[in-house]
Amino acid sequence: MPRPSQQVEAFVLLKRPPSDSFQNYTVFSAEHGTFLVLQRTSQKSTQHTLDLFDEASLLIETSNQGQTWFVKESQLITRHSGIGQSYPALLHASHFGALIARNHVHEESRAHVAALLRQAFTAFASAARPNIAHFKALYCFARDEGYPIKQHWIPTLPPEDRRQVAELLNKPLSQQIATDTAVTRLHNRLEEYLQGHTEILID
Repeated sequence: MPRPSQQVEAFVLLKRPPSDSFQNYTVFSAEHGTFLVLQRTSQKSTQHTLDLFDEASLLIETSNQGQTWFVKESQLITRHSGIGQSYPALLHASHFGALIARNHVHEESRAHVAALLRQAFTAFASAARPNIAHFKALYCFARDEGYPIKQHWIPTLPPEDRRQVAELLNKPLSQQIATDTAVTRLHNRLEEYLQGHTEILID
């Protein structure tokens, strides 16, 4: 009997060391959310080796009712190689990818999160203010998950912080002038709010 298979477009969020001839990845797709896939470490003509932050088209198959998925074919859509050329970009992209991996994404918001991952990884790859790209991505993730963050969190901030948050969210990265210290402080305040008022798992 042939194994059930399906075609998905997915983002690589986590990559673990290979074992038993397979590389283990956590991926996210608009159709299924977060799930695990295994890819043989021996290269085949129908596959390219997946890497962290890749967006790829995958033909996956399972032999145990969807508990484990194996990559049968893979085609690269986008490789965000610029992320690995900057340590701050790699750090922020890894943290955001891990955040998506550890949180259950509701079916109705998966398409928004897939679009957010594409936008965020592209921004991280540019290496222009990855800390601000991370702040914006975290804010948008909470918003897209249905939390009234604009209505409930921003009004709790002092006026100067509200102004700065508006600039961080609305201005392109190339036009940002906030100091790294200010971005870190606001990012920490946002995480504290999410930990105390939402079900989003930060750590």
